[in-house]
Amino acid sequence: MSDLKVTLIQSDLHWRSISANLAAFEEKIWQIQEQQDLIVLPEMFTTGFTMEPEGVSEPVNGNTYKWLRQMAKQTKATVMGSAIIKTDHKYYNRLMVARPGEEIIHYDKKHLFTLAGEGGSFTAGEDRLIFEVKGWRIMPLICYDLRFPVWARSQGTSEQPYEYDLLVYVANWPTPRVQAWDTLLRARAIENLCYSIGVNRIGVDGYDKGYSGHSAAYDYVGDTVSYLGEEPGMSDVSLSMDQLLKFRERFPFQLDRDAFQLL
Repeated sequence: MSDLKVTLIQSDLHWRSISANLAAFEEKIWQIQEQQDLIVLPEMFTTGFTMEPEGVSEPVNGNTYKWLRQMAKQTKATVMGSAIIKTDHKYYNRLMVARPGEEIIHYDKKHLFTLAGEGGSFTAGEDRLIFEVKGWRIMPLICYDLRFPVWARSQGTSEQPYEYDLLVYVANWPTPRVQAWDTLLRARAIENLCYSIGVNRIGVDGYDKGYSGHSAAYDYVGDTVSYLGEEPGMSDVSLSMDQLLKFRERFPFQLDRDAFQLL
């Protein structure tokens, strides 16, 4: 199985301006030099982490949905990031995954950040999502989900101990708690014997909350594959399935996992 080429895009966001953010990210995407398999954008990349979804939410097939499909088609890569979607009179922090030539699939954020009021404005998702790119099984999650290892835990079987190969977190994770971001991203990779990627924003939002990035990719032993620091930028990383499989074969820790089932 071939390596997976991933681009992480760490950026400031225009506060509650969908059109400005789509234009800015389109410009950044066109700066990518080599063909990639997966392009990852931050949480609520079209608005910033606003708890007032009225006025900036979109329908299921809105502009962001169409833009993601267009970007996937033009780049021939899978493009993913979360936005505010309204459906059935409810608001969701929805991570959308656009694959070239296919309908968009999505994951709705499970763990809503009640300290910021997200639980009062948005509806929590109920289901996990695992999708494939070039044979790689990928599970996407959103920001606060990172604090809940049971939700992310690989639930393999004896025949297939590993449920996925890559965890991807998109986030608006604030500066005061960025050490937890760094630590937990690495921990999720180690405990699930997978690669772990986190893409966070930088800058200051409309609530005067600051974000310091630290977007990164870690391998299955917790070693750093890429780290973007606190400045705007992009990072192209290549993940090796061959190395991952060799490590899993030598250290099959998942065979000793605790058996449980999510309800």
